[in-house]
Amino acid sequence: MTPNSLTRSTLMIATAALALGLAACGKKDDATASPSSDQAIANIAPPAGKSWSETVVQTADGGYLAGNPDAPIKLLEYGSLSCPHCALLGAEADEPLMNDYIASGRVSWEFRSFAIHPQDVPLTVLAECGGKETFFPLVAQVYKNFDSMNEVLNDKAALERAQASGNLPPNKRFVALANALGYVDFFAKRGLPVDQANACLADANKAQKVADLATKYGNEGIDSTPTLFINGGKVELSGGEEPWPQLEAALQRAGAR
Repeated sequence: MTPNSLTRSTLMIATAALALGLAACGKKDDATASPSSDQAIANIAPPAGKSWSETVVQTADGGYLAGNPDAPIKLLEYGSLSCPHCALLGAEADEPLMNDYIASGRVSWEFRSFAIHPQDVPLTVLAECGGKETFFPLVAQVYKNFDSMNEVLNDKAALERAQASGNLPPNKRFVALANALGYVDFFAKRGLPVDQANACLADANKAQKVADLATKYGNEGIDSTPTLFINGGKVELSGGEEPWPQLEAALQRAGAR
């Protein structure tokens, strides 16, 4: 069983009354070309005692932005934490993107979690639960461990527990769902205390925010994940090639070289 098989069956009851975006993982459509620059952009030093790769702020559009907020090259990603195509890109891109591009001050990276499957809701809530400083490291861990993390989807008993969570009141629903799928334990092993994780999952407003943002992004025309923009120009990834080299080439064309 794949994550997609949960979309309208086993877990749908767990997100009753939450309007999720109708995006597709890996869907292709027409794209506006990403920008290009004839000149390479020089590195931009961070403030004294600071590191651009450790500079993270929340954005008005529901995302998290890593790096120089005034970077001349702005990378925007709409990604789903349950999307294997996003996971492939994220697992490849995280270290070179952070260490070579974000750290240079030339590139900022805003990630907006786009819930396209029900399990995206507790995954996003947990990724955000530790605060902005741990958001990107936790997302990277989800993507780097994507296959092993999703082995639970072959466990009939776990899926029955996940389905049963939909019968619980909102303040218990996502606690039960995330525990049934092993998410709380996964994040606990990466530094997020169990009590803190369960408290975040019990806050129905956090889950509703994830669903509302998915609706917002869908209404703004985002209909696939990952969807990438550089300075407003859409980056089209070819499904026949590894995603990170394609994104890196687009960043370099924009002047990060």
